[in-house]
Amino acid sequence: MMIVDLLSSPIAQDPAYHQFADQRTLLGIPNFWNVVSNVPFIIVGALGFQFAWENKQEPLRIVWLAFFAGIFLTAFGSGWYHLAPNNVSLAWDRLTMTIGLTSFVAIVIGEYLSVDWGKRLLVPLLLAGAGSVLYWIHTESQGAGDLRPYAAVQFLPMLLVPIIVIARRAHSDLGPFIVCMIAVYFVAKAPEHFDAQVFAADNLLSGHSIKHVLSALAPVCLLVGLRKRHDG
Repeated sequence: MMIVDLLSSPIAQDPAYHQFADQRTLLGIPNFWNVVSNVPFIIVGALGFQFAWENKQEPLRIVWLAFFAGIFLTAFGSGWYHLAPNNVSLAWDRLTMTIGLTSFVAIVIGEYLSVDWGKRLLVPLLLAGAGSVLYWIHTESQGAGDLRPYAAVQFLPMLLVPIIVIARRAHSDLGPFIVCMIAVYFVAKAPEHFDAQVFAADNLLSGHSIKHVLSALAPVCLLVGLRKRHDG
């Protein structure tokens, strides 16, 4: 009932979201560590994209390419946002993140339900992700921001994917690697939540910077699974 009540009215972006603990400028780069901690996304995205590109026999190759392209682009969307955190730059961050997230959903559909439908639904899912962000930023510009569609795009897969993986576990060899990815992602959320406390503990890295690095490791789980499938 609480969830229904929460979603019954528009959800605006909390301005306090943009206030991160580590705001140090180094080498002329504002919010240095929150910016450069996105570099692992470039590495993981590039390695994954290259592997998917070279394995032309992979039935879901186009979906994997979109997924790893999204991981790669997340570095630039998030890096741009953290240079000057505000709603406009956050929109770019979220746009790139939805590429990886919705492509991941298409991968799960293709692996466990239907390869054909995994490929067919890729573009509609990508458009749904982008549309949720564009809708949010448009409503913010009208003075009545609404994050509900974006929240649905972000959190519904985290509910549906485990159900599909468990119910259809015999249909794909990627199950353990998908579980690994989800687990690492949720572990990454912990330091993000305690951003200021982590930074105050040693004044080296903030929780948000650590979250970037851990989040970039999550798709490594899928890359390992994909490599095992094709190299094994």
